Amino acid sequence: MSPKHLNAILIYGFLFLVSLGFGVGQTPDFSRVPGVIVAHSPASSGLYIGSPSLCVLPNGDYLASHDLFGPQSNEFVRPNSRIYRSTDRGKTWTRIAEINGQFWSKLYLHRNGLYFFGTDKHHGNTIIRKSDDGGVTWTTPTDGDHGLLLAGEYHCAPVPFLEHHGRLWRAMEDAMGPIKQWGKRYGAFMLSMPLDADPMKAASWTRSNVLPYDSTYLNNGFGGWIEGNAVLSPAGEMLDILRVDHKKSLEEKAAFVRISPDGKTATFDVNTGFVPFPGGSKKFTIRYDPQSQLYWTLTNYIPSAFKQANAGKNPASLRNTQALCSSRDLRTWTIRQIVLQHPDVAKHGFQYVDWLFDGKDIILLSRTAFDDGLGGAHNNHDANFLTFHRIRKFRKKPVADL
Repeated sequence: MSPKHLNAILIYGFLFLVSLGFGVGQTPDFSRVPGVIVAHSPASSGLYIGSPSLCVLPNGDYLASHDLFGPQSNEFVRPNSRIYRSTDRGKTWTRIAEINGQFWSKLYLHRNGLYFFGTDKHHGNTIIRKSDDGGVTWTTPTDGDHGLLLAGEYHCAPVPFLEHHGRLWRAMEDAMGPIKQWGKRYGAFMLSMPLDADPMKAASWTRSNVLPYDSTYLNNGFGGWIEGNAVLSPAGEMLDILRVDHKKSLEEKAAFVRISPDGKTATFDVNTGFVPFPGGSKKFTIRYDPQSQLYWTLTNYIPSAFKQANAGKNPASLRNTQALCSSRDLRTWTIRQIVLQHPDVAKHGFQYVDWLFDGKDIILLSRTAFDDGLGGAHNNHDANFLTFHRIRKFRKKPVADL
């Protein structure tokens, strides 16, 4: 072989490694990553893992999904979401589908139909798709009778659907506010429909009024509200419980928006609607467990030691701890267990957790920023892993002394 040909082979080999995200002298090392790795995307790819979503099919298979965001994604035009299946209760995962034009989306079973609900891009139309083969192939939203629910600019996250009083409920955000900045552009509202209606038809859904951003909230420290949860209060009132951006305080809060029984009217009392909530400045999911008669959540709680070490920082930037919490009344929360944690706050994060009750356990997916032998995550927000975890016998976890 001539030196010229050898040099060409070496150059092409180098370019191939770079294309895979492997730098010279770097070897992938996932040995310290907690949980089961569902997906990995190195920081060098410019594709970051977002929007974990989890679903259990009637046959017992688990489905997981995530989207891709970042400088090399097409999130503002036609983003991609990926679907994975596990047939062994989360021990191993196989990618079964990639969907072009799906973002910020939640997998959901309704009347034994499998749906994928979100937007078609970053601040895009609200859409829903259906799969009749367990998530391998999906319908294409085209019009109001076939999955195009709301045209315009919308925001959401993989948050729960809730069945109550003969209706299916789902919190959303309008992204068409007059101030085109993150947080300030978002208005909270609720979608709902009769349980026997067709989720694929726009006419099935009722939309409440939109509650816009108000700069005067929290003594002029309000940065916005997003990623709301449809939750039924102990008094039987439908609530939209939202993440709150409040950069001036590490004492995090959630916002409680009230929704009328017919789903048409959303109201907010600024004097009582902001409630202390551990991890309230980051995305969270709340679910009610009839067996324990408690509400449960997994949140990016900030332990006191990290508050002291990070005084003055935006609380939304602290994502290195994931805690299991419970409450009887949605207003007083107790920490039951630190589920995931890393001492570094800059390049490590466990965030956007989606989770489900699974018998005596909780199963969960995390958007995880962690060491991978390739330089790690771009930062704690721009995750390079999707990881699966199981909290065994969660109801028996004692109240943590933290």
